[in-house]
Amino acid sequence: MRVLDWKSIGKFNSVNGRTLFVIDQGDAKETLVILHGYPTSSYDYYKVLSELTKKYRVIIHDHLGFGFSGKPLNYSYSLIEQADVALQLWKQLGLTDITLLAHDYGTSIATEIIARDNLQQIDINIKKLILCNGSIHIELAKLRTIQKVLKNKWTGKWVAKIANQSLFNKNIRKIYEDSSKLSKEELNDMWFQIEYNKGKKVIHLISNYINERHFFWHRWIGALKITKIPTQIIWATKDPIAVKEIAQQLQHEIPNNQLCWLENTGHFPMLESPKEWCQLILEAAY
Repeated sequence: MRVLDWKSIGKFNSVNGRTLFVIDQGDAKETLVILHGYPTSSYDYYKVLSELTKKYRVIIHDHLGFGFSGKPLNYSYSLIEQADVALQLWKQLGLTDITLLAHDYGTSIATEIIARDNLQQIDINIKKLILCNGSIHIELAKLRTIQKVLKNKWTGKWVAKIANQSLFNKNIRKIYEDSSKLSKEELNDMWFQIEYNKGKKVIHLISNYINERHFFWHRWIGALKITKIPTQIIWATKDPIAVKEIAQQLQHEIPNNQLCWLENTGHFPMLESPKEWCQLILEAAY
């Protein structure tokens, strides 16, 4: 499925005055909400959506600043606000019970939501949490050079201006274990979404999430240490950024968890090994 086909099966919702692109597919009783990663979009799940909808109603939105959602310049792009937006969207959609799946950038939005859940500040029941390849323990992550310069308040804006598809393609290929599984069409579609709605102008703003992972470390890691939500940790072993040590640390810290490894796969397991990843997700849910 190409990215414009993906757009055609989604819809646009207004949340807190901002425009969100939302995929809402399937009519199963159980609901799976997905928080996608950086710097891509809900399109990361195009290979697995049909399989997931055999068991779930699946809801994925493009975070503000990503994909087909709005990319305002007058916005904080804080993970705190991204959590506000996600919760408000789910409320609009009438969700009461969910399985929450998060990958990469989305894992920090998820941990903010878990922190609020621990304090009984949300009105949605999270039946299960699934965490996939995110640099939650930022001190253990192996950040790429491009991530480091984009998150810097002095260099980020200028690097974003000169960023191009060639540089993007190079960096994405490096975080696959087998880059031959990444097609030219997929790279074109990913880059198309980054440029959509003048998205290059906000790349440096959304990249500040890395700094927030340091700033809110105690809040977010602390939330995982006391959550009562059953948690599945599903981790690709060959991720050069969110390395195996992060998953092992999470396994040690989260009270009620199970760790499942996905071998010979890099940072985007739902794209690189969709069948195997999907099987682990569905097994985790039942």
